[in-house]
Amino acid sequence: MHRVGDIRAYKAALRQQCKQRRLEMSPEKKLQLDRDIYKRILKLNQYKNCKTLLTYVSTPIEVDTRTLILDALQQGKRVAVPRCVPGTRNMEFYYIRSLQELKPGAFSVDEPDPAHCELVTDFRGSICIVPGLCFDRSGYRLGYGKGYYDRFLCGYSGLTVGICYTNCMKNKLVTGRFDRQSDIVITERYVIRTYL
Repeated sequence: MHRVGDIRAYKAALRQQCKQRRLEMSPEKKLQLDRDIYKRILKLNQYKNCKTLLTYVSTPIEVDTRTLILDALQQGKRVAVPRCVPGTRNMEFYYIRSLQELKPGAFSVDEPDPAHCELVTDFRGSICIVPGLCFDRSGYRLGYGKGYYDRFLCGYSGLTVGICYTNCMKNKLVTGRFDRQSDIVITERYVIRTYL
């Protein structure tokens, strides 16, 4: 059993390990894995049927979501991406109509401009693509340690889809009381449905 101090050290070491694996990936390899994950998302009935896609805007180290954003917009879905609320550990989702509506925000991550984008207040008919450095086979995730997604997901009742590279998957992660399982986890090799 891990003690509290041990859990922090365990998570920090695992974050570093997963970041390193991603950094060591060649651009060609990453592009191929991102395409394979993207194709698996497109095959999900939940994605095909959703009216709104909530998704993070990927940074170079993360599984690409920009291609997915463009597909969803082309399919006529509403797309919303997160903005970290300054001075808090909370985030809000705003609808975007193109990637051009994004600008660098918190942690140099592209975010919607609240002066020009509409705040999402009704999450019915949506699914949420969840980022993570690591997931386990039960759908639990290891994020970047800031807690933004953990707080949001506590109040979100829609379907959640975690996306991750297979080499950053674990059989079981140490979890806390605020951690929420993703309903589906997708890697370039397989799809896990944790709700079955």
